[in-house]
Amino acid sequence: MQLCKILDQGAIRLGIVRDGFVVPIDLRRDPLIAGLGDILAAPDPMEQAMKLADVEQTTFPLSGAHSLAPIDRQDVWAAGVTYKRSKVARESESASAASFYDKVYTAPRPELFFKATPERVVGPGTPVRIRQDSKWSVPEPELALFVSPDMRIVGYTIGNDMSARDIEGENPLYLPQAKLYNQSCALGPVVTLPSAFPPADRVEIKLTIERNRAPVFQGATKLGEMARSLPSLVEWLGRDNSFPHGAILLTGTGIVPPDNFSLQHGDKVSIEITGIGKLVNPVVQG
Repeated sequence: MQLCKILDQGAIRLGIVRDGFVVPIDLRRDPLIAGLGDILAAPDPMEQAMKLADVEQTTFPLSGAHSLAPIDRQDVWAAGVTYKRSKVARESESASAASFYDKVYTAPRPELFFKATPERVVGPGTPVRIRQDSKWSVPEPELALFVSPDMRIVGYTIGNDMSARDIEGENPLYLPQAKLYNQSCALGPVVTLPSAFPPADRVEIKLTIERNRAPVFQGATKLGEMARSLPSLVEWLGRDNSFPHGAILLTGTGIVPPDNFSLQHGDKVSIEITGIGKLVNPVVQG
């Protein structure tokens, strides 16, 4: 089962997605459920969603709906250097910091950093942004985890962790500026519940970047190539930390364009993940 958040005639609505069609959810059926985050925080999100399903309403195709980022009030965090390709790329950004990235790749403690507040996140079709002071920026296609307040993995979506590689490469202390800014994160198009998500060894992540309607970069990786487990990342995130509204955790990228490539204004970024779908965003700068 998948859940979605859409804009319908000026109103934000939730829905259950089945075979590409949306079954509307009526939040008025439970006064304790105010949004998507509350459904995902339920002991059984699938059961909770089914209780709220408005089966008397006409279903409609998700492809024709205005999809929004599936986020309410959650913090967005991210993990770094979880794939070997990411480690190599980070080392190439900054020779002086190469040893740090090499060590964190094999260290018990992962790299975790704050990525975005909800207002900095965009959904499908909405532009992601290159910082106006960056000349070397790339998208980072990642599996995103929905984590409940009691630190359960309750859903999966696609994430784009936009990154200014030149800013981070100049000095690792600039990481927050390279990662956290307006429109620096995209999420969507749906939330796949755990029961419908394939095993890790069957999950493929693909990235396509188009310029003037022609592909200029394509890459792919498999979730099974990640050096860390998803439960381990969540466990580290929850150490001495609490998330009353839940959290969204981007799990790192295994696809990095070559060092001579940078996004440009007008590019289009498409990310596909098995069991979820495709997230497409145009790119703007400045």
